[in-house]
Amino acid sequence: EPAGPMNVGSVARVMKNFGLHRLVLVNPQCDFLGLEAKKMAVHADDVLESAVSVPTLPEALQGCVRAIATTARVRDWQTPLENPRDALPWLLEEKDKSAALIFGPEDRGLSNQELNYAQRFIRIPTDSIYPVLNLAAAVGICCYELAENLKQSDNQSLNKTELAPFEVVEIYYQQLESLLLQIGYIYPHTAASRMEKFRQLYNRAGLQTKEVAMLQGILRQVQWA
Repeated sequence: EPAGPMNVGSVARVMKNFGLHRLVLVNPQCDFLGLEAKKMAVHADDVLESAVSVPTLPEALQGCVRAIATTARVRDWQTPLENPRDALPWLLEEKDKSAALIFGPEDRGLSNQELNYAQRFIRIPTDSIYPVLNLAAAVGICCYELAENLKQSDNQSLNKTELAPFEVVEIYYQQLESLLLQIGYIYPHTAASRMEKFRQLYNRAGLQTKEVAMLQGILRQVQWA
């Protein structure tokens, strides 16, 4: 939900600086193809013009098997906040699969619900006197780290894991929630918080497609029983 067209233009520019071109905007609150955006994009008009606009975050993540979210806030989660340099190489380990780096709105960042769609979380270390980064600056730092890791990985053989696509895991979560409600393990008023814990657990595990199929088989057998 970017609010500033100049921010979006700056994001496009810094993406092109480091060889990244696929920009997906979730419910943009500005004219990202307008004069202000193009003025800041300079020679990255092509990144802006090829940007995809979708209404929701799940739609933006279709086809992705890995996602890292950025956040400036410390949350009481078991999943740690990592340094971009340590975490971002993980996005590149499956070169033939799509991966996503998620940034939140300028005024509030990503909500807890939005963070649930990511498997790992990064926080850019800044000085405590003024820790808040401009959106385009944060994107630029991450783009640089990704570009450096791409160079290093060109001649390396990386250990690949066939992670399940986002939409496959989402279907499993819906089936799991439905069954847990039916058997009384969760209740409507606790479903959201309970399912958040399950998401965190499975995100840490890094589910493969065949593992999701196995878990779905367990759900079907429980339903039958």
